[in-house]
Amino acid sequence: MITISAATINDIKLIQEIAHTTWPITYGEILSKEQLDYMLDLIYSDEALNNQYNKKEQLFYLISEDEVTLGFIGIEHNYKGESVTRIHKIYLLPETQGKGIGKNVIDEIEKFALKNNSRTLSLNVNRFNAALGFYKKIGFEVVDEVNIEIGNGYLMEDYVMEKRL
Repeated sequence: MITISAATINDIKLIQEIAHTTWPITYGEILSKEQLDYMLDLIYSDEALNNQYNKKEQLFYLISEDEVTLGFIGIEHNYKGESVTRIHKIYLLPETQGKGIGKNVIDEIEKFALKNNSRTLSLNVNRFNAALGFYKKIGFEVVDEVNIEIGNGYLMEDYVMEKRL
């Protein structure tokens, strides 16, 4: 059985381990190693995660099965002051893929969102990420295409996707 529990500041190292395991597999054929390393440091350094956690910019949760951590999510309710729950981060270990866990996690995020008066789930996905098909299959639609400069001459080329609840 999949459980989703609130992460604490003490879980930062675990979140970093999962990010460093999943990112090279998820983005290894999309991004250069230099950009991958730059983004991991930008988003998942101790300082970056501590800031996100302490400022409550995102609520972090661990995804587990039989007390084994399989991944994590970072979400934000009332995104930009609207009735939207934003999925900033959703990463599951590669060995979990194809087992329905991602769909179960999205279902749980929907429940969190509804409890927080959200009417929409929102996320960005790299335009070349294989997860795009998964999101479309479970009801997300592309609503925008964005290029986000993240420094060091790097660009995130994303689709903005939404799912009405």
